[in-house]
Amino acid sequence: MMECDTAFRVVARRYLLDLTAHHSATCDGDPAALHGMRIALTHLRTAIVFFSPMVADTEQMQITDELKWLNGQLGAVRDLDVAIERLRKLGRRRKHAAPDSALWSEKRADRYRRLANVLRSVRYRRLIQRTSNWIESGPWSVKQGKRATRQRAFPIARYGADKLTRWRKRLLKKSRKLADMGTRKRHRLRLLNKKLNYSIESLEDLFTDKRFSGQRTALKYLRRAQKSLGQLNDDANGQSLAAALQPGGIAPMPFGRPKRKKRLLRAAAAAYRKLAAL
Repeated sequence: MMECDTAFRVVARRYLLDLTAHHSATCDGDPAALHGMRIALTHLRTAIVFFSPMVADTEQMQITDELKWLNGQLGAVRDLDVAIERLRKLGRRRKHAAPDSALWSEKRADRYRRLANVLRSVRYRRLIQRTSNWIESGPWSVKQGKRATRQRAFPIARYGADKLTRWRKRLLKKSRKLADMGTRKRHRLRLLNKKLNYSIESLEDLFTDKRFSGQRTALKYLRRAQKSLGQLNDDANGQSLAAALQPGGIAPMPFGRPKRKKRLLRAAAAAYRKLAAL
C-alpha cells in the first residue's frame, strides 16, 4: 500500500546516489565506474518516465533534458570502451585483423579527459543538486487539485501493475517484427525493453510477497533479450567508430558478422516468445 510519491522518492534517491557514488572513479578513467554511472543514470531516467503522470511539473522537462545531455556524455565514452574490448577479442581470434591499438587508446584517453571536465563542471554539479531537490520537494510534490493529490496517494502496487502490463504489451507487439528491423528500429526496441526491465528491477525490493513473482520471471526473459539486442547495438556502434578511426580509407574490421547477428536475433526472439507465454 506504499503511496506512489513515497515509492518514487525511494527509487529516485537510490539511483541518484548510485550515480554520484561512481563519480570520482569515472573521472579517474575507470571503465567499470563509468558503466555503473551510466546504469544508475538510466535507472533514474526510467523512474522519471515511469512516474511521469505524477511528477510532471515546470521543472521536470528541464531536468529530463539535462539528464539526457549527461547520458550522451557518458554514452560516447562507454561506446568506445565496449568497442575497444570487442576489438581486442576479435584481434585475438584473427591476428591479422588486430586494430591499431595506439590510435584507439589515444582516442579513449582524449574522451576520458573530456568527460572528466564535464563531470567536474558547474553544469554537472548544478544538475545533481537540482535533481536532488526536485525529487524531495519539487513542484510535483505540492501540486494542488484532486487529480494530483490522488496520483501521489495512489498505491504503488496497483499503479505499477497497470503500468508494467501496458509496457509489456507494447514491447511484445513491437518485438513481432524483430527479424525485419533495421538498426534504428532495433535500437528503439532495445530501449523499450530496457525501460520495462529497469522499471521491474526498481520496484522489485518494494514487494516481498508472491504477487511480484510473475514479474521476477519476466525479468529473466527481458534480460536475455536485452543482452542480445545490446550486443547487436554494440556491434553497430563499434563499426561506426572503427570506420571513423580507420586511417587511409581502409575498410574497418567488421564487428557484426552475419552468423553472429543471426544467432543474437534468434536468442532475442526466443526470449520474447517465452515472455509472451507467461
